[in-house]
Amino acid sequence: MSGTILSQTHQNWVEITLNRPEKLNSFTREMHLELRAAIEQARDAGARAILLTGAGRGFCAGQDLGGRDPSKMTSAPDLSQTLEKFYNPLIKLIRSLEFPVICAVNGVAAGAGANIALACDIVLAAKSARFIQSFAKVGLMPDAGGSWLLPNLVGEARAKGLALTATPLSATKAEEWGLIWKAIPDETLMEEARALTESLANGPTIGLGLTKMAIQAAGANTMDEQLDLEAEFQKICGATPDYAEGVTAFLQKRPPVFSGEKP
Repeated sequence: MSGTILSQTHQNWVEITLNRPEKLNSFTREMHLELRAAIEQARDAGARAILLTGAGRGFCAGQDLGGRDPSKMTSAPDLSQTLEKFYNPLIKLIRSLEFPVICAVNGVAAGAGANIALACDIVLAAKSARFIQSFAKVGLMPDAGGSWLLPNLVGEARAKGLALTATPLSATKAEEWGLIWKAIPDETLMEEARALTESLANGPTIGLGLTKMAIQAAGANTMDEQLDLEAEFQKICGATPDYAEGVTAFLQKRPPVFSGEKP
């Protein structure tokens, strides 16, 4: 790896840092490939949670436009290729992981950078952070899942307002609107994010993963379909060692010790 991504393994979770601080962690092809490799390596090694954050004063400014100067190009770029080869696989990977992905937004999250953060399961943001759907400033529309995530998180009116005006949204307002989980003082962001990630990594991983999948499926399901999905998933949960441990610990009035093991 070239160092555009830093990965630190803890006991049962992994902290992954976007590491191009001089460019506000904006994405290049190389950085995409390294991030996906780091996530897949964490998954394959048995991680039970991932914490994603950024180095320096920003989380991610989206796509690095340094190599896309129109005056130096002979034809218009096919941006669908960038999405299909890089952003879309990344978003799909994050959403498919069967354990929690926490994002600690340590500064500005703009364009695709904002939407990568919002694709994570729990988003914590420093109070100084801002979320900017900056696409309109360069003649684009929201991508990296933004056109789906925004209306599902904050509703059509606010989604259109954010996307059409590219107005920066403070972390505090993002929490108020339900775009993220919490806005946290800058000085305690990483401490709280790491504590949350460790707590989730020590939780009942299969149950947490199925909770994630059920909530993600809810928007496309009818109530009857969701009830059937709950029954299917609860059958799986009920067969896990963690369910037996959770009930035993409850009856014995002690903290549970979850293993994350499959039935």
